[in-house]
Amino acid sequence: MKRRTFLSGIASTGLILPTIGTVVPAVARTSGTNSGFSDLRGSLDVTEFGVRPDATDDQSQLLQRVLDQASTQDKPVFLPPGTYVVSNIDLPSRARLMGISGTSRILYGGGGNLLSGLGCERVELSGLVLDGLNRPLGDEMAGLLTVRACANVQIDDCEFMGSKGAALSLDTCGGRIERNSISGADGVAGIYSVNATGLSVTNNHVADCSNGGILIHRWQAGDDNSIITGNRVERIGARLGGTGQQGNGINLFRSNGVIVSNNHVSDCAFSSIRANSASNAQITGNTCLRSGETAIYSEFSFQGSLIANNIVDGGTTGISIANFNEGGRLSVCANNLVRNLSTDGPYKAEFSGFGIGIFAEADTSVTGNVIEAAPTFGIGLGWGPYLRNVIASNNIIRDAGEGIAVSVVKGAGSTSITGNIIDRAKNGAIIGHEWTKSVTRDLAMGERNPFPHLTIERNLVS
Repeated sequence: MKRRTFLSGIASTGLILPTIGTVVPAVARTSGTNSGFSDLRGSLDVTEFGVRPDATDDQSQLLQRVLDQASTQDKPVFLPPGTYVVSNIDLPSRARLMGISGTSRILYGGGGNLLSGLGCERVELSGLVLDGLNRPLGDEMAGLLTVRACANVQIDDCEFMGSKGAALSLDTCGGRIERNSISGADGVAGIYSVNATGLSVTNNHVADCSNGGILIHRWQAGDDNSIITGNRVERIGARLGGTGQQGNGINLFRSNGVIVSNNHVSDCAFSSIRANSASNAQITGNTCLRSGETAIYSEFSFQGSLIANNIVDGGTTGISIANFNEGGRLSVCANNLVRNLSTDGPYKAEFSGFGIGIFAEADTSVTGNVIEAAPTFGIGLGWGPYLRNVIASNNIIRDAGEGIAVSVVKGAGSTSITGNIIDRAKNGAIIGHEWTKSVTRDLAMGERNPFPHLTIERNLVS
């Protein structure tokens, strides 16, 4: 139905048309026709170009033709409810494809990829279901949607399922990935971004992926500045194995300046949130439940991380700020709630083992945290000589193996342990360690401190 016909039809009923600025109710669609929807929005309805909902044959060529024409006219394309079997769609420079949420379904026909774009000016998808049907993709790192070198990618209110690769694979892209549902990705991750150029990943649900949830990576260390917030990530496996390369809910690698905030992450094979060689990361306000290894990790050659106001319940280590030997340093770890750690991990324990609440090594303030049920250490400070300028103050540690374990190896640097409350530490409140071996009596018991690099005072032990 054309817009002129639609308006004249209303006029003939004697109804009064709303004035400009009045909100007009959505027009109901009749299957197979525009019924005003695409005309009012200026979109091209694919059914007017021969694309048929629920056809069993491949309709790639027809859909490609509509997308190319719409790009030339700078118009969106509307996909009415139904299923459409397509493959190897090359997204044009200005690709806008919209459907009706939950009912406009694009099925991957196999033979390469589903939707891909290179150097696009703009890519917008909304209200679509993209189903890979677990058919192989042509490129191991590709996704059901693969976009490269596009500064404006907008993916909103879509469902991605059944991908043998990633669900979304973005290379050198910016924009926003928002309010999508992603499940069953069998590749590197549900959402895989490398070398982002201003990307926001917000309010998505990512679940039941084989190796990773949301990955924000770079080929070389540099400013990435992505924002990862408000997402729900759950049940992430590590099918490809390893000791933390896979199995993470949210993973930063070489990506500096990233904000990871207010996400709910649960039941990941390794970490809920893992920042590897990622400087100036903010990891704040997240809920991390039942991690298979370290719940929150800031590791390797990073400089600068803020880990604050998170809840960690379950994991082999609650929060680890490690690898001073690789240049990892400069952090604030404050006001986190960490509890219910386990000594059972996904591989044979190394170094100090599992069951640690918070671990830190260099140029770090560990302040105002509450730690409960850490069977090995409540807080671990340093590894051999890799300890420098660490403050552990005003923390509450309850029900731990050792309250605070601190390195006393020659070469360990200045450390202040002050004002903590340590309750029910079975093997001592503050114990000095040489590597994995405890070598002192309880240093919180008021005896002379023989280690000049340590300041220990005003701790309450019960």
